[in-house]
Amino acid sequence: MIDDEEMILKVGHELLEELGYTVLPAMSGHEAVEIFQADQDRIDMIIMDMIMPGMSGSDTFDRLKEIKPDARILLSSGYSVDGQATNILERGCDGFIQKPFNMNQLADRIQKIMPNRKGKN
Repeated sequence: MIDDEEMILKVGHELLEELGYTVLPAMSGHEAVEIFQADQDRIDMIIMDMIMPGMSGSDTFDRLKEIKPDARILLSSGYSVDGQATNILERGCDGFIQKPFNMNQLADRIQKIMPNRKGKN
């Protein structure tokens, strides 16, 4: 999970663990790319914020797809799906979830992207 806001990263991490998933948190696009390069075979899906300082969500998306073109990515934002998010979705992003989201919404989005992968619920 990639988010530059510590509280969102912490809550998202807890929600994902409650759903039975292992989480590798990153607070920036640069950190996420480094983690993904090292552990891409262990990573089933990436949940990433769209607006981040330094490397933007759009640039992070492109770098992750360069490393692994079939990487499954769920875009997360407090902004609507219009604009930048639509552009990333049109370039092959697997889904979008509006912040704030709850555990059921997150579980539903994950299930749509990875129908054969289940957490503990």
